[in-house]
Amino acid sequence: MAVKFGIDRLLADPARYLGGKKFVLLANQSSVASDGRYLFERLMQGGFTPQKIFAPEHGLFGIEQDQITVADAIDGFTNLKAVSLYGQTKEELRPRVEDLSGLDALVVDIQDIGCRYYTYAYTMALCIEAAAKLGIEIIICDRPNPLGGLAVEGNTVHKGFESFVGAYPLAVRHALTIGELARYLNGLEGWQAKLTVIAMENWQRGMFYPQTQGVWSQPSPNMPTFDTTVVYPGTCLFEATNISEGRGTTRPFEIVGAPFIDPKNYAAALNAERLPGVYFRPLYFKPTFHKFTDEPCGGVFVHAMDFHSYEAFYTGLTMVKIAHDLYPNEFAWRSEPYEYVSDVLAIDLLSGSAEFRELTERGTSLPAFRERYQSEARAFAQQTREYRIYT
Repeated sequence: MAVKFGIDRLLADPARYLGGKKFVLLANQSSVASDGRYLFERLMQGGFTPQKIFAPEHGLFGIEQDQITVADAIDGFTNLKAVSLYGQTKEELRPRVEDLSGLDALVVDIQDIGCRYYTYAYTMALCIEAAAKLGIEIIICDRPNPLGGLAVEGNTVHKGFESFVGAYPLAVRHALTIGELARYLNGLEGWQAKLTVIAMENWQRGMFYPQTQGVWSQPSPNMPTFDTTVVYPGTCLFEATNISEGRGTTRPFEIVGAPFIDPKNYAAALNAERLPGVYFRPLYFKPTFHKFTDEPCGGVFVHAMDFHSYEAFYTGLTMVKIAHDLYPNEFAWRSEPYEYVSDVLAIDLLSGSAEFRELTERGTSLPAFRERYQSEARAFAQQTREYRIYT
């Protein structure tokens, strides 16, 4: 049975939620209904026109690459003001008071991918916090967690390592829908927001996105397919290194490599680890942009063969560590500012603490680290249980 998303329940009776209200949308090109049309398109055709649209990282239609600032603009599709919530400074990540004043409601419909590195959840959180201070109602159109709602994986962000890819103490795979995540953060931070979650119908926690029968509109430029979301919680760690995470190829995050990597040796070392649910296929590739533009690179294609047993985060940690160990003279951590933070290395921000980097540099094995973060994952799962909507 197909899952009915929150957006479709809103559109079935928009007057129930929006009648007589001045409202703003937090949306992008992933805000599509079951018929494939955009939320803003359907609402405006039905006589419910938002005052403006808040756009997250990558812009309203996801045309900008990662960490590229976006300016406010009049959107050519809707002729509405698209207010960018991914500007040049940290302060520009949250809506201004003047952008919220006079509004009755903030409507959120955006596709999260179930991983704490993804910035959309933090944009939503900052909007909720700002709206709550002004007494504005927040209406969340709930969407599936593409990775399902059962498996929690990875550590939580430790104090001092917060950033826009880890603003709150979330596990790497948090197993929450965006509506559940809003409820959790509202409780955790004590915002006391007037929060309405339009729940899905027929969604079960064990579902991966293809089982929902929903339309997949890539939520960001380098998240083209469901398969990308599966590997992303692990291979996103390569953003914090001088190894390509596959941007500039047709399969970002599934393809990983660099000019100095021998693909056969790297794949053999990875496959020898016998990590569950994954096979590493050696290959060569040439990125068309981003790291190593137009340079031949050796690397691997990450094939997640069994979604249920595959541990994306641990797989990514292992991939980074083995690349470090095989190529100690060429491998390097990213040292440039990352997501508005300049005094903490990107790998520490992504991995939630300095522990993984330090053990990698010392040559320590990963299993003990895995045991520690598994205890954090279990604690997080227990802490968030009361905020779940779907049992």
